[in-house]
Amino acid sequence: MEKWARLKYQPGIELYEDGQRVTGSKKHIEIAKKAADESIVLLKNEGVLPLSKDCKLALFGKASYEYVKGGGGSGDVHCRYIHSLYDGLKIRGTEVFEPLIDLYKDELKNQYDEGIVPGMTEEVSVPEALFDQAVEFTDTALVVINRFSGESWDRSNISCDNEFNPWPKGLSMTEVSGRVFPKGDFYITEKEKAMIEGVKKRFKNVIAVLNIGGVIDCRWIAEDDAINAAIYMGQGGMEGGLSCADVLLGNVCPSGRLTDTFAGELSNYPSTEGFHDSFDYVDYNEDIYVGYRYFETVEGASSKVVYPFGYGRSYTSFETEVVSYGPMSDGFTFTVKVTNTGSVPGKEVVQLYFGAPQGLLGKPKKVLADFEKTKELMPGESVLLPLSVTFCQMSSFDDLGKVKEASYVLEKGVYEFYIGSDVRSAEKVEFSYGLESDVVVKELTHKLRPVSLKKRMLSDGSYEELPTGPDKDLNECIFEKMEPGTEEALTPVIRAVESHYLTQPYKEGAVTLADVADGKATLDEFVSNLPTERLIDILGGQPNTGVGNVFGFGNLPEYGVPNAQTADGPAGVRINPETGVLTTAFPCATSIACTWNKDLAEEIGFAGGEELKENNLCVWLTPAINIHRNPMCGRNFEYYSEDPYLTGRMAAAMVRGIQKNKVGASVKHFACNNKETNRKHSDSRVSERALREIYLKAFEIVVRESDPYTIMSSYNAVNGERTSESHDLLTGILRDEWGFKGFVTSDWWNRSEQYKEINAGNDLKMGCGFTDRVLKALEMGAIDRETIETSAKRILDVILRFD
Repeated sequence: MEKWARLKYQPGIELYEDGQRVTGSKKHIEIAKKAADESIVLLKNEGVLPLSKDCKLALFGKASYEYVKGGGGSGDVHCRYIHSLYDGLKIRGTEVFEPLIDLYKDELKNQYDEGIVPGMTEEVSVPEALFDQAVEFTDTALVVINRFSGESWDRSNISCDNEFNPWPKGLSMTEVSGRVFPKGDFYITEKEKAMIEGVKKRFKNVIAVLNIGGVIDCRWIAEDDAINAAIYMGQGGMEGGLSCADVLLGNVCPSGRLTDTFAGELSNYPSTEGFHDSFDYVDYNEDIYVGYRYFETVEGASSKVVYPFGYGRSYTSFETEVVSYGPMSDGFTFTVKVTNTGSVPGKEVVQLYFGAPQGLLGKPKKVLADFEKTKELMPGESVLLPLSVTFCQMSSFDDLGKVKEASYVLEKGVYEFYIGSDVRSAEKVEFSYGLESDVVVKELTHKLRPVSLKKRMLSDGSYEELPTGPDKDLNECIFEKMEPGTEEALTPVIRAVESHYLTQPYKEGAVTLADVADGKATLDEFVSNLPTERLIDILGGQPNTGVGNVFGFGNLPEYGVPNAQTADGPAGVRINPETGVLTTAFPCATSIACTWNKDLAEEIGFAGGEELKENNLCVWLTPAINIHRNPMCGRNFEYYSEDPYLTGRMAAAMVRGIQKNKVGASVKHFACNNKETNRKHSDSRVSERALREIYLKAFEIVVRESDPYTIMSSYNAVNGERTSESHDLLTGILRDEWGFKGFVTSDWWNRSEQYKEINAGNDLKMGCGFTDRVLKALEMGAIDRETIETSAKRILDVILRFD
């Protein structure tokens, strides 16, 4: 096939020569099903699970019929079908009390007719007569709870509409949230409580199922003996309900593990305080003490945990033995023997943590260093797993010069290691490492220092004051800024190409990008011969072609530059349904992370990359790897975990899989996009240490391990600078320190100024650029052609990677 044929011509043909489309194929759906199987976490089991194959079930809770496959916004996926838990049980032949399902069907239809979306509906009240009939039918009941969240709003009733918005006004999700979840959707509602209480007092066996993409209060499960078992099914994509049925029935042995700490109260998370204090900023006062780093370290916090990070049970049992340990060139390695000591086949997740001395900087008690998941082990079968930790991982960033200014340091003292199945149960290994003096691991320079963050948490729960500086102006510009919001939803310019002879080059002697691909010219030669205006055009989003709906890049046909289309993600390739193309809906990112299976993440990435390519699309806007700083963030379902190492390793595998297809991943949102409310103006105020150890670390792992084609800068500001305008972030850290080779794209229709973005290292402005404004900045001397050429070459270099 001719190079870039898929980019230039329609329709999209089958990817492989067998003539079968891979998009939404049986093979890919089987991958989605496998991922959903491994993502499900068994939270509790008092001998009730697995259920017998002939067990009759009463399904309580509208979520038993109303299944939420994933979150909303750009993370949604249009697929051929979804299987709810009810569907899954029926497929497997389980007899279900149907009158309850009929009730939910009718009552939910009424709510859907009012515009309410699944997961935001009110719980349906069950008449006493139906309760009585259900008890006569069976002694075993499921209570199913679901939740939904999405892009541009957080899990609360707070909204911010402080600028022009050209999008059609639809149902306000914050208003619905305030009505349905008056205490916040972190908590069980009064209607849900009534349903649960009604079930508990009538049924012998009660099993809770959570169809959620984030964290909720689970004390009603953990602390109540009347709840005999519980499953976190997550948001498992199109086959999630079938996978949950298979776990309940014992067809699948659960092997998922939590990627977050589940606490009882929203206020138990230190990041909750101040989360919505201001539309203009968020103070990251908890610093590095995010998730388990807080709950396992600060005195008294551990008692607030309902289910710890990494937690999950199984239908079988495992014995874990450290059989060897020792030094390697840049750290330490451990070999762990895992044996299935139970009676059914299953998989185990082994987690390695380290604990560093408190020293002058203060440290979390435990930090995840490595993890591995076994293959499926038969009863009595054993396997050896290698785990390791590097000195770099064990070091801490000193942003105040207590040991060595702007450096990663190992402080003197004893470093201890823990191995187990979750952070709470991990046991100390007999091996430890002692340092008699401080060691500087890596010297850097200060980047993105905070100017407005006044204090941060220490390991004992107290706070230290931080130096502050003069505030920065987010909207500084050498000419008049666009009115905020007027750039929202603008389409790219459809640029006319001058008439020229079809049989001759566009211009005599013009070099094309195909010449560069063929080795007849260099990229420098190609770029240097482009007119300045055309050069700037490359740096902005381009019109949709084919099934593309979030625009492309490149698109200089007269110079042989194809229009490379992008597609949203990250739970599947998002193509608008009116095209007739239906893709595979994989589990949401949090559920993928709950598998703790890097090979499976890579398999999902490869399958998604195949679907992207088959539909003539070039860059999949995934993975999204922001940290679960607080349960309220509306896009947590789209992100992996509260832990940066788990996030980074799983996402790196996903990127490897995608890019094996010679299409690109766009890793997002760089960085600190941990709140959706007023996301295009909010300033994330964070220390350099927390920035590097928590919020940038996953991106660093992905860049170093998987070389993503693109990185997407986030909407928000960090320490007074919009991320897409931050030279420290995009050039100083991303390129100079980490060696990133691809291009940086903005998120769609941000509020940044394009000439400032180009100067900072943000190469592509999406969904559209503003060539006239960049030309004006060029005329005023605020940017030069060489800098513009540098960004253009980065974009064109990625286009040259496509086949």
